[in-house]
Amino acid sequence: MHIPQALQYFEETLLDRGVALRRFRDVRAATLRLTAPLSAEDAAIQTMPDVSPAKWHLAHTTWVFEAFVLKAEATGMAAEYEELDPHYHYLFNSYYEAEGPRHPRPQRGLISRPSLEEVLDYRKHVEAAMEALIGNGADDEAWARIAPLLDLACHHEEQHQELILTDIKHVLWSNPLRPAYTQTMPKEVRPAPELSWTSFDEGIFEIGHDGTKSGSGFAYDNEGPRHKQYVHAFQLASRPATNGEYLKFIEDGGYSRPEFWLSDGWFKVQAEGWTKPFYWQQKNGDWQVFTLRGQHGMNSAEPVAHLSYFEADAFARWSGARLPREAELEIALAGHGNPARANDAASGALNPVAAGGEGLAQLYGGVWEWTQSSYAAYPGYTPAPGAIGEYNGKFMCNQYVLKGGSCFTPPGHARATYRNFFPTDARWQMTGVRLAKDV
Repeated sequence: MHIPQALQYFEETLLDRGVALRRFRDVRAATLRLTAPLSAEDAAIQTMPDVSPAKWHLAHTTWVFEAFVLKAEATGMAAEYEELDPHYHYLFNSYYEAEGPRHPRPQRGLISRPSLEEVLDYRKHVEAAMEALIGNGADDEAWARIAPLLDLACHHEEQHQELILTDIKHVLWSNPLRPAYTQTMPKEVRPAPELSWTSFDEGIFEIGHDGTKSGSGFAYDNEGPRHKQYVHAFQLASRPATNGEYLKFIEDGGYSRPEFWLSDGWFKVQAEGWTKPFYWQQKNGDWQVFTLRGQHGMNSAEPVAHLSYFEADAFARWSGARLPREAELEIALAGHGNPARANDAASGALNPVAAGGEGLAQLYGGVWEWTQSSYAAYPGYTPAPGAIGEYNGKFMCNQYVLKGGSCFTPPGHARATYRNFFPTDARWQMTGVRLAKDV
């Protein structure tokens, strides 16, 4: 069975059709649970070009199953599948040039029709076709080609589950009433443990995913090939930096002292008027933070979130430290991380909570941690041909890698080799910082 590089790291248990069907249903149901608290009006709003309406996320994740499985010639389903509406291919394609023209990203909030109800009907239409396909709609040879595509589409939808939360947070924050997404989230208040440092010896390490040695059977194509890399001795902070620690940076004039900032970062500070992290507000002398449960007083023990790369880097310099390199965080995640104890979406907090425990804490979950490593191809990487090859490779420019997952990341989605990436000025994502030092 030949599987292109973009799909070679797939979960082979999904070759069992029963397992595949359960996986498909679980992922689709999780997306609906996330959007259930939203009104049709909530789901239609786009507050900035980087934010997509929840309605669009619901449709686009459906479009991926339709375009890459049901309509793909390689799966043998194209002749049998009937589209619900051919216009949806134009409306809900995100950035796949090989799939033809698409509606401009900054104008997704202008798609008032189809309605939210019609988008949900679209989901049901595609789900019915997918369930028939998984059940008995393909012979074994075709199923061997379809299963990796199904796996990729399920993980793709999990990525959009996280985006639904980050995007609706921006939508609700943009409302002058600052409404809450939910009132039922637990609010855990505990002190952050004292910051300590863990040392790592220099050496040659294997980095990246090979489908077996790195744990999860699935990985995106940008996580491989696995390769050797020399890493100098280094130290990592025992936990992410906290709101209280970042507040000291602000109070010490961090946003007005150019010596801490990269040139492009200082330009952003001046041009955008940055004086604090995104979603922070000072009211009557007290700091408040907007979260998915509304606006409330800042907990100084919680990991600081919604930092751009520039802010994370400036804070690290002010702290007498630096940002970790990608390989350093991967080594720590693989050797010390515990995904089962992650402050991810399964925790129900939907907000970073103070790290607990000894040693390296909260490597998984809480906040995505910036690295100083540019998002670039590993040795031997080549994108797959066709639209699937556009998934990651074409974004390997002007972006930096983040590791570890966040409180919005679906359970089981993050792994040591996972390479999230964003531009240097992105602030609406759940991004934070863990300090590192050279030895």
